[in-house]
Amino acid sequence: VQLQASGGGLVQVGGSLRLSCAASGLSFRSYTMAWFRRAPGKEREFVVAVRSDGATSYSDSVKGRFTISRDGAKKTVYLQINSLKSEDTADYYCAVTTSNLITSARRDSNNYYYWGQGTLVTVSS
Repeated sequence: VQLQASGGGLVQVGGSLRLSCAASGLSFRSYTMAWFRRAPGKEREFVVAVRSDGATSYSDSVKGRFTISRDGAKKTVYLQINSLKSEDTADYYCAVTTSNLITSARRDSNNYYYWGQGTLVTVSS
């Protein structure tokens, strides 16, 4: 399985971006795809996840501003990011695991087997 993340860039506070993560070689019916991020000098943190059945989980810090969607046929997830804040500046990583994770497990990066390269989001004030 390979993941290709894209869509990062430089945007002003209050702006929007859409990140994409395309999975190739993902032949499992059940899967959970997620976005994590690592801000400069900070630990990696969970952002959002979506299961193959459509169930989603969001971190409290992005709820209401970030929206995850998926194209099952293309095995691609999209992350629409609105109302960007300076604290959203980070490398964003997509990850996937070959099962439908329960809610509590989606936030744990150790449950994801495959990772893409990061895409950098920089929010300027």
